[in-house]
Amino acid sequence: MLRWAPYAMVRVSAFFISGILLAIYQPTLICTGYAITILLLTVTFYFILAISTGDNKLNFYKGIFGWSAIFWLGYAHVLLQTESNHEDHLIGNNENSITYQAVVKSAPESKAKSWKIEVETIAVKTNKWHPVNGKVLLYVSKKAGLIDWHYGDKLLIKGKPQLLKQPANPGEFDFKRFLSFKNIYHQQYVLPQDVKLISTNADKGVIYYSHCVREWASKKLNEFIKGDQEQAIAAALVLGVTDAINTDLQSAYAASGAMHVLAVSGLHVGIIYGILLFLLKPLNRFSWSRWLVAGISLCCLWGFAFVTGLSPSVLRAVAMFSFVAVARPFGQRTNIYNTLAASAFVLLLYNPYLIMSVGFQLSYLAVLGIVYLQRPIYNLWETKLKLVDWIWQITCISLAAQAATFALGLLYFHQFPVYFLISNLFVIPLSTFILVGGVLLLAVSFISPLAWLIGKIVSWFISLLNAGVIFTEKLPYSLINQIHISTFQCLLLMAALMCFILLFEFRKTIWYYSAFGFLFLFTTLQWLHHVSFFNQNQLVVYNVSGHSAIERTESGKSLFYADTSLLKDEDRIRFHISPNRLIHGVNKIQLLDLKNDAPVFYWRGKSVAVANDITYKWPINLAVDFLIVTNNSFNFSKVKTSEVSIKKIILASSNSLSYCRKLTKFAEANKIEVYSVLENGAFVITD
Repeated sequence: MLRWAPYAMVRVSAFFISGILLAIYQPTLICTGYAITILLLTVTFYFILAISTGDNKLNFYKGIFGWSAIFWLGYAHVLLQTESNHEDHLIGNNENSITYQAVVKSAPESKAKSWKIEVETIAVKTNKWHPVNGKVLLYVSKKAGLIDWHYGDKLLIKGKPQLLKQPANPGEFDFKRFLSFKNIYHQQYVLPQDVKLISTNADKGVIYYSHCVREWASKKLNEFIKGDQEQAIAAALVLGVTDAINTDLQSAYAASGAMHVLAVSGLHVGIIYGILLFLLKPLNRFSWSRWLVAGISLCCLWGFAFVTGLSPSVLRAVAMFSFVAVARPFGQRTNIYNTLAASAFVLLLYNPYLIMSVGFQLSYLAVLGIVYLQRPIYNLWETKLKLVDWIWQITCISLAAQAATFALGLLYFHQFPVYFLISNLFVIPLSTFILVGGVLLLAVSFISPLAWLIGKIVSWFISLLNAGVIFTEKLPYSLINQIHISTFQCLLLMAALMCFILLFEFRKTIWYYSAFGFLFLFTTLQWLHHVSFFNQNQLVVYNVSGHSAIERTESGKSLFYADTSLLKDEDRIRFHISPNRLIHGVNKIQLLDLKNDAPVFYWRGKSVAVANDITYKWPINLAVDFLIVTNNSFNFSKVKTSEVSIKKIILASSNSLSYCRKLTKFAEANKIEVYSVLENGAFVITD
């Protein structure tokens, strides 16, 4: 196991990451100018002390200024890389824009009703053209079919990009914050006629050709691999393209603990690197072969990244293993922890916001877990049977990776796959065969009979993998879900795990008591959350664009009123509704269709009515505390205010914006409180 000797790059990366995190969570603590000034001062003092000789007492202060310089380098780096801080950014130059020019920066991604594409603005027109910069997520309606735009193409787009909004519902994923880590602050929905191609990419660089190669590879996989889901899994495993995988199959992979194979990551790059080392093993007998192996490995790894379109997740994984490949020829003069730290440092120097990427966090934790924990776990049991030993090795790798990423899995995915050890016994080997087979298929695709044969074999392996995953999902208690923990609780779990590791490393009781102290605090916080939210009574009118959604929760039970189409839309419910249920520990849900019944009910002594049918004749002397209006259905022009008593009107998100504004004027004129969910987010009352 690891002995706590000095690890230079580990310490450098730790201070650098600390500065980055402070800048991300406290960006206004110090402005960019002051941060750069502090950085320059600490660097200056460090070099003054470094050239001073003859006094060892100065080493302490030299260390302080040195580590401080790295810390402030991380802080200043984030501020400089935050594009919204730049004067020419779209945020400050988009007030009166009527059209703008932009350059395509990603391949089109298929959504249910639109194509999603990332563009970078270069100029905005108000009364005249102004140069700007800033990324926009463009959603182009599928009414015109496929769009034929490629990386680097210049577009003219009509309209004004809209700033991304805060989450509209309680507990909902903060898409605005997530995209801000990619320096994206705007989005726009457009019709095909609102976008015109100005010019194709004249300067076709590496990324352009990489996208072309990925498009070619995708067509070849679809040509020789038959079956929609087989093609989708092949594209995911080989190219990292997951658009075509249906929701049910994704859920099966998540429930069986095999979700990690559906995105090209450290696992896939590690498999390719391991196979390369195995194939090049005969060269090890030559003393000059170490650097040759490293060179071939780098060429193959970056070639694979090129074929996958140089996506960020693949680049991250390839960069990490590139450091491992380069460090390997040095033998004992380096160690894996410094190598991983160096790769993380370089990646964060390129893009400091990678630290907030779930993939980045999981990749490095999984690799660290395997490097540090796999061997000690493996040594707990020895067997001379090769098959049993192979199974035990895979089990140890799965245990090590799962232990290291366990807390993050609970935080981000709110679930734990019970049979991950069983599933990985066949998922890892089968995904390896599929990955290698897919790469081999692309390599021989010009020989149709051979490519057809390989495609048949790969299709069979994919079918076998899917069948195994679905079988594992259907096992009793295959998934523990609806787990809610906070970021602080996640850190407590990670701290407890580290203390248990240190307990076995140093055999000191201090680590035993520390581990249980962290676990006790974690349990206390979980109990307090349960007490605070589980017994909380809540009435919510959700903001789900174009739909009506009303929920009453009490003691883990829910009455959910919604329109027919929303009740069938699992993806929208998962994104907009489920997070709030998760927070409140809802485990029993009764679904009610608003089409069949416009409910009138009492909630905590308050009367609530739902207007869902414009033909409905409201009774004379109607008196309600809350009137929830859906689908433009409350005909206020025919309602005599003297005959009804409404304290507050809540406008659901299924109403049109123009109707909301008209009804708001009517309500204000009659001194009735009004709340528009469409404009202000979900309406929530708790008791």
